[in-house]
Amino acid sequence: MVSKQKSKAEKRRKPSPFYCFFWLILISLVMFLAVLIYGLISYGNWGAIMAIIRDPEFHFSLTFTLRTSMIATFFAALAAIPSGYLLARCKKPGMVLIDTLLDIPIVLPPLISGIALLILFGPLLGGYLTKLGLDMVFSPRGVVAAQWFIATPYAIKAIKQAFEAVDSRMENVARTLGFRPAMVFWRVTIPLSKNGLISGMIMAWTRALGEFGATAMLAGITRMKTETLSVAIFLNMSIGELEFAVSTAIVMLVISLAVLIALKVFLRNEVKV
Repeated sequence: MVSKQKSKAEKRRKPSPFYCFFWLILISLVMFLAVLIYGLISYGNWGAIMAIIRDPEFHFSLTFTLRTSMIATFFAALAAIPSGYLLARCKKPGMVLIDTLLDIPIVLPPLISGIALLILFGPLLGGYLTKLGLDMVFSPRGVVAAQWFIATPYAIKAIKQAFEAVDSRMENVARTLGFRPAMVFWRVTIPLSKNGLISGMIMAWTRALGEFGATAMLAGITRMKTETLSVAIFLNMSIGELEFAVSTAIVMLVISLAVLIALKVFLRNEVKV
């Protein structure tokens, strides 16, 4: 009996070919990404990277990108939190169409999004915005608008999933205790979905950080004016300044990896607590 039980236990421990195939795919994907990152980093010159970091153009593009992407993320949060909540809680048939429309910036190529924004803020609304002193075309405001347009749908999808993960019965209990809808939202829904909200905002910020296509169409490609890090890479690649372009790409890669690692560590610690 004991030997039969041991043989059954050994059979259970043996990895299934089904899961081995999955592991093979995962390891292959990880190796591909690791080689990709290694190739970019190994192609860079660390002396050139240190020189680029002291370059005024790099300073401008870095600070400009961080400033515009954070502003765009702030406005993305203002739009994504109420939108994601309504999409998660309201199940009327018409919400499917609204959800589909909000996904348009995700499925459209960035260049087409940029053309649409250029028409909107140019021929359609340009005259009114100019009178108000809010020029969008070929201006830093246009960079923020393009980043916001591209990043907001990603925030909405992540925040919608975060709100859907909250048990609505918790909100109903709070209402029976006399909480008004606003109190239920701020004291129950937001705390319970905090990790998902943070993840959505980080996703939106990283998307805005690397935006290029829509930004180039709406705000233009002008050195030291609308020059984000992505624009700086494109401009220097186009004139053969490979060291500057590769060094800037490596810096963007390091920033993105650092943010993602910090996010995952933070969320893991929050779950443990």
